[in-house]
Amino acid sequence: MTIAIVRGVSPSLAACELTHLARQPIDAARAALEHEDYQRCLATLGAELVRLPADPELPDSVFVEDAAVVLDELAIITRPGAASRRAETAAIADALRLYRDLAFIEEPATVDGGDVLVVGRRVYVGLSSRTSAAGVAQVRQVLEPLGYRVTIMAVDGCLHLKSAVTQVAPDTVLINRTWVDSDAFRGMRLVEVDPTEPHAANALRIRDSVVYPAAFEHTQDRLCRLGIRVVPVDISELSKAEGGVTCCSLIVPV
Repeated sequence: MTIAIVRGVSPSLAACELTHLARQPIDAARAALEHEDYQRCLATLGAELVRLPADPELPDSVFVEDAAVVLDELAIITRPGAASRRAETAAIADALRLYRDLAFIEEPATVDGGDVLVVGRRVYVGLSSRTSAAGVAQVRQVLEPLGYRVTIMAVDGCLHLKSAVTQVAPDTVLINRTWVDSDAFRGMRLVEVDPTEPHAANALRIRDSVVYPAAFEHTQDRLCRLGIRVVPVDISELSKAEGGVTCCSLIVPV
């Protein structure tokens, strides 16, 4: 069974944190409709949804990925880099306690879950504007005794590591080489985003399928030509808040 923890779109989404995008009007009602379609997509792929309510006081809280990192043995509850997002973690911790033991990132360190990419026993952690060196050190302290190999990745030009690279198939990653060093992924098959679609590296793998933003048609074609099953979803409004398809759920195999 696969659990997908999701959280409703806050009516205050337009007040979200932004780092690399210019602020523009965001229609929270339209974003909520996109999120409903996204949830239906997850359910179609066999995920059992755990829905947390929207919080009008937490504009970014639909992006649940940043509040935790889920592994087979445990879940790490993060301490987000944006101070306005730190209140998001309590509800996520309560939801995850049903499925995993918990570890916590302690202040003053910061980690956003979007900066943590798990590929088997390899864990890549992006050093970004949201994730600090002290946060990376705490992730390593938790995971290396469990047999994970933790690699620090510099992130440049985008919000999170998973803005630049995600796993789309066994030993296969989708990557924007201009935002992250591809050398760390030697031995894997690298699928480069279409150069006209720099934001196209964020994809959500569930079982043998990849949930993917419908807007990036050229990169989607590259994935399909490799035999990867792509399930497109419209997240155009959510993307104005620097959201992606990985951001909107926490996938918990049980």
